[in-house]
Amino acid sequence: MPYFEGARGRLHYRRWSFARPAATLVLLPGTGQHSGHYHRFARALAPAGIELWTLDTSGHGLSEGDPERPGTLPELAADALTFVALVPSPPPLFLMGHSLGAATALAAIIADPTPPCTGLILCGTPKAVLAGQPPKSARGTAATAPGGFGPAAARSGGSVAGTRPQPSAIHGDASNPARGESISTAPGRGVEGGREPVLPEGIPVLCVHGVDDRRTPVGPVREWAGRVAAGFREYENAGHDLLHEPVQAEVTADIAEWIRAVAGR
Repeated sequence: MPYFEGARGRLHYRRWSFARPAATLVLLPGTGQHSGHYHRFARALAPAGIELWTLDTSGHGLSEGDPERPGTLPELAADALTFVALVPSPPPLFLMGHSLGAATALAAIIADPTPPCTGLILCGTPKAVLAGQPPKSARGTAATAPGGFGPAAARSGGSVAGTRPQPSAIHGDASNPARGESISTAPGRGVEGGREPVLPEGIPVLCVHGVDDRRTPVGPVREWAGRVAAGFREYENAGHDLLHEPVQAEVTADIAEWIRAVAGR
């Protein structure tokens, strides 16, 4: 089973590989979830030519660590960037996060002046993140400072020298996102001091969210997506865990279609 060394212990991941994928999707799960929960998602993506890689967050699945304290947001972002750097190139790489994973994906993108992906997908995004704050689930050890949400915090929060992606690990060209669903903002600027996320220029974003999500209400995500011109899909009669809800097939199809459109395949 594949592992890599993180700053707080060995981290496990899964890869559902096949020959000549058209795109790679790196998934960061939410609290209480792990890579073993995503076999169905991987099988559904494969016909579209999309290969799935999924990380077991620190303390989850087969990864070492404390499940109650998986890490501060800067620490989690550093883990994510180390994981992304393992993915070979090409094909185009897309980063997706669910719940805590969505917060981590945003922090990772903001932390890197040359974002390590062609596009970003956010699922069940916590309200706190859109206000520039880390979610409550991003907890470090008692001796670890909580950490902020932004490039300076992420650079100082547990990154291991030599493990961040280099320019050669960056995949694809995000300058022509599908259907205008892109973020156009000042490059290299992030969330600091309670300001909402500002992502690097040219990164297309898709937000997917359940209308009946009681853990992370859909309203703030809908409003944020509109302000930054991100793609937005909401699903009636669906809650927080979209990829495990009755609408999961529709959600997966929308994600696959968006990835193929952005990748230009």
